[in-house]
Amino acid sequence: MLVLHRLKTQTKMWRKVLITLTIAAFIGLWIIQLDPVLSMMHRVAFLGAIQGVWLGLLLLAWGRKTLRFVCLAIPVLSAIPFLLPGRPIQANELRAEYVKGMKQLVGTKYVWGGESSLGIDCSGLPRKALRDALLSYGFRHLNGGALRMFAQHWWYDASANALAQGYRNYTMPLEPHGTIQQMDYSGLLPGDLAVTARGVHILAYIGDDQWIQADPGIGVVAILSGHNDKNRWFEVPVTTYCWSVMPHALK
Repeated sequence: MLVLHRLKTQTKMWRKVLITLTIAAFIGLWIIQLDPVLSMMHRVAFLGAIQGVWLGLLLLAWGRKTLRFVCLAIPVLSAIPFLLPGRPIQANELRAEYVKGMKQLVGTKYVWGGESSLGIDCSGLPRKALRDALLSYGFRHLNGGALRMFAQHWWYDASANALAQGYRNYTMPLEPHGTIQQMDYSGLLPGDLAVTARGVHILAYIGDDQWIQADPGIGVVAILSGHNDKNRWFEVPVTTYCWSVMPHALK
């Protein structure tokens, strides 16, 4: 009886410890989301916190067959959409959602390295909008290729300079170049990118003479007319690019 009592006491103690650790992992997951900077450490911590919450729930539910099965099924069901076959992506549909996503971030404060609605920088703005568009498109069309592309863009970060250098074939060069203030926009489509010399800053064209950017000078995401408004980035030479997933050949 004494041994049985000790076992029950130890079981209760370990269960309390497990509950505490699971709650801590959940709180950690919530805290991570409050940091707008999406660094590699942030990504690893995010995945680790998710794994910690899942493992804690699994161990807590282990004694109950139904709950154990549900917990074991969660990662399998979560992975299935990403394993679906990839199909050609409708560039126009993706482009519309991507541009809409950038516009929804207007007014978001500028934070160097930020990639969320809590704070965002110049390259984070088009990257986040494209990721969100790929994720939405992938689930809407059950397109595993779009979902895998979302995961790739989430894991492999890219600065403005890296995008100009064709990092991981994310972008393709376009013909228009010069200054935004003087260049002809007829060769651009909404969502195309303009990168300043040495990759210091990046802007996105959204049509009708307008450009959207997370401008450190203004301090927020803003939309301005490239030919009519005053902005220091409109006066420096830029080169233009489109996302490889939305090539002009498919317009």
